[in-house]
Amino acid sequence: MNFNQIPRTDKWAEVWNAFLTIQPQKEIFEQNPSEHIASHFELNGDWSPMRNFFFERFSAAEFHWFFVQGVDCMFNEFYVPAVSSLLNGIEASLRITISQIQNPRSEFVELTPYKVLSNNLIADARGFGVPVEALAFPNETDFLEKLQTQKPNIVPVEVVRHRNNICHGNILDFINTDLGRENSFFTPVSLRLLCFDLLTVCGLWAEKLGAFRRANKLSNYDL
Repeated sequence: MNFNQIPRTDKWAEVWNAFLTIQPQKEIFEQNPSEHIASHFELNGDWSPMRNFFFERFSAAEFHWFFVQGVDCMFNEFYVPAVSSLLNGIEASLRITISQIQNPRSEFVELTPYKVLSNNLIADARGFGVPVEALAFPNETDFLEKLQTQKPNIVPVEVVRHRNNICHGNILDFINTDLGRENSFFTPVSLRLLCFDLLTVCGLWAEKLGAFRRANKLSNYDL
């Protein structure tokens, strides 16, 4: 049995069993890590310069894969996971960089579940000299002013606002109402423009943060 032979069903077990018998792709699920990475370099070769840019600027497997696979999703037009992955990459790179600055002699420190992406986290990073200005969205000229806002009048910077929405399942800002409220709809392509803006931010962030990390000799992990 394979997916093409499954009749319409409400039973997950039937779909799952068909998945387990996929041929000729079964070998994909049996690859070791190095084979998997090599196969992805081949599959995504058309945009390898962009993939390599993030690999080379960060050289930090603890977060560079978020950016690389975000790029892969984007070029395959999977905009929902692309945006989510790029936003998570920004968050991970900030949290890990701050942790390494605060614990320079430790190889690995468990990240706190409380200090997630926020204006405060970005402001903390700025206090350590991290070039957070690179996280401003195109035309977000009031980025630093937003970072200084306080409760109860906090205005999140764009990268924080989008992270809070997209990564928590809120796509209401992207619902298309061009045909009237009664014909409103959402499709993944509604995130395409955000994806392009976000990729612009991530590219500059990789360039600036990568240089900062090298200058401060922050440790990285294997690919």
